[in-house]
Amino acid sequence: MRLRPALVVLAVGAVAVATAPALAAGHRKTVEVNDNYYSPGKLTVKVGTTVRWHWSVDEADVHDVKLKKAPRGVRKFQSDPLAAGESFSRKLTKPGTYAVICTFHEEEMAMTIRVKR
Repeated sequence: MRLRPALVVLAVGAVAVATAPALAAGHRKTVEVNDNYYSPGKLTVKVGTTVRWHWSVDEADVHDVKLKKAPRGVRKFQSDPLAAGESFSRKLTKPGTYAVICTFHEEEMAMTIRVKR
């Protein structure tokens, strides 16, 4: 009978470990980098979300991701020029509006990310 409490603890621990990745996945969003546009073009996420820009497998053009405008105190970032199959990620930790562009196609390739508490 002493074994039962230990089994309950093990079962609860196993459930907690099994669900942890699912909870963490809720704080990640993927943006597809396509032929001269980001998809989606507008995104709303919670503070602490990691945004991953992924270059489409079918896309041969080179693009980048540059933070053009951000809330006060946010350090600007820019990816290297990347192409099909590559990715770039940033964790957004301050609430506010982020304006992102591709420096090669600035006029047509832009997106807005709204970060909420």
